[in-house]
Amino acid sequence: MKIVRADSSNPDFVSLIHQLDADLNDRYGKTQAEYDQHNVIEENQTVLVCYVDDVPMGCGCFKEMGEDTVELKRIFIASEQRGNGYAKLIVAELEKWASELCYKQARLETGKGQPEAIGLYTKCGYTVTENYGPYVGMDNSVCMLKLLA
Repeated sequence: MKIVRADSSNPDFVSLIHQLDADLNDRYGKTQAEYDQHNVIEENQTVLVCYVDDVPMGCGCFKEMGEDTVELKRIFIASEQRGNGYAKLIVAELEKWASELCYKQARLETGKGQPEAIGLYTKCGYTVTENYGPYVGMDNSVCMLKLLA
């Protein structure tokens, strides 16, 4: 397994994001349309792609939310690779990269229909916090926060 730093033009990242979007649409149906506008990744230089035997199977990225805060986005593991601990490695690598760039905290949003994601982030040290930014008033959102070392 290897994790590669890339940008949002990486074709493997783009392919994995299409899989993520399909998964979210399967889970949430019409409700997902409310969230799609917040999941657009425009030119992002802080993207990770995870490979197993040179096959892209996971990804994630972050974007700046403020002077000392990043938002983790688009964390995804292909269904056939789930349960192997790769998502935790991607989260840790995103946090490491953000820390290298002197960010002090990370935020993220996930949905109530993704208990495995909530469990992952809790295991990674994130705590539930008030909904922020575009997620304020969105009942399906679970927002989480972690201070970075």
